[in-house]
Amino acid sequence: MSDLQELWLDLQSPAIVLELLGLLACIGLAWCISWVLGRGAAGRGSILFGRRVVDGLLFPTLSLVFTFGLKLGLLKWQHVPVLKVVLPILVSLVIIRLIARVLTAVFPASQGARAIERVVSWLAWVLAVLWITGLLAPAIEELDSLTFTLGKTRISVMHVIDVVMTSSFVLVLSLWLSAAIENRLLNRAVSDLSMRRVASNALRAILLLIGALFALSSLGVDLTALSVLGGALGVGIGFGLQKLAANYVSGFVILLERSLRIGDYVRVDGFEGRVTDIKTRYTLVRANNGSESVVPNELLITQRVENLSLESTNMLQTCTFWVGLESDVAQVQALLVGAALSAPRVMPEPAPVALLAEVAPQGLRFTLNFWMDDPANGQSSARSGVNIATLAALRGAGVLLVKSPQEVVLRT
Repeated sequence: MSDLQELWLDLQSPAIVLELLGLLACIGLAWCISWVLGRGAAGRGSILFGRRVVDGLLFPTLSLVFTFGLKLGLLKWQHVPVLKVVLPILVSLVIIRLIARVLTAVFPASQGARAIERVVSWLAWVLAVLWITGLLAPAIEELDSLTFTLGKTRISVMHVIDVVMTSSFVLVLSLWLSAAIENRLLNRAVSDLSMRRVASNALRAILLLIGALFALSSLGVDLTALSVLGGALGVGIGFGLQKLAANYVSGFVILLERSLRIGDYVRVDGFEGRVTDIKTRYTLVRANNGSESVVPNELLITQRVENLSLESTNMLQTCTFWVGLESDVAQVQALLVGAALSAPRVMPEPAPVALLAEVAPQGLRFTLNFWMDDPANGQSSARSGVNIATLAALRGAGVLLVKSPQEVVLRT
């Protein structure tokens, strides 16, 4: 007789009332404990607590524990068909909440994590239905009888499912542990964002490696066979994966040396922008116009990189002007300096300097040097403001602007 048939028969018994009241008491107690412990923790990326009481992992876990204890206690006096049906449902809820909360905490913006969550939800509910209807044990026996040969080893389909489920469970626990350590320890103990990133990446990699080895060992896999895989990986790195390995090593070197940090404004390979993230293989640099460049970490190690925010937020800019030979040099210098000081984002100290850089038959070339602040908000806009102010000042004073010798040669 299945649990559903037993439930239908016992629904007519007065003892079912005690079972239902006990179930409601277990769920209510779990809700109260979760609400009390989760006050102030909702919405902070916690795995045990969500935005609501029922969103976190703690509520279904406590409900499962209390319901299982109630089942063990009531079995001494009566049948508990309701609890036998509720327990698989609570187990499915625990699995779904565990996967969902861990993936949300570790990969908050990943669409792949959402797809995995949906697949796990469907599988959990299918297992719950098989458990309730009593078809789970026959399904396991049938899967265990289906075998195939891999080399000299015969492997059953159920063994493959066990490997996948155990590995997935260990993976989720490793991700949960790394996220908990990162949130509770690294964020408080390590103030530097780059060091926190390399510590979290290294911790996650170590925990995943330990978890994978533990899962394989618990399933009877000979770990010495992994030496063949390690040798193949070494040959692959030696022949075709040098660049990939170099980028990963360079990423850890950058994070450990802290030569570049998240938030620095840099110029690399002709691209200028702010470092938004440093991965183990590449670095993301976002320009002021919103475009984002993916820079391989090896490039940051082997080539010259200008860090414009390492020492100071001030930057020297230069503008060039050609005027006629008959122009008064002192007057032009005074006009250029005054125009620069009137432009926005130009620093009065150090003061702008106008220099006579070249005397040619076509005219006089002046260079205007000035310091600007906050180059991350755009350098072209500051130079444009100085050019506009200078053009207005020279035209107002009647100073003739001429073309540069290069422009004359190009036009002729």
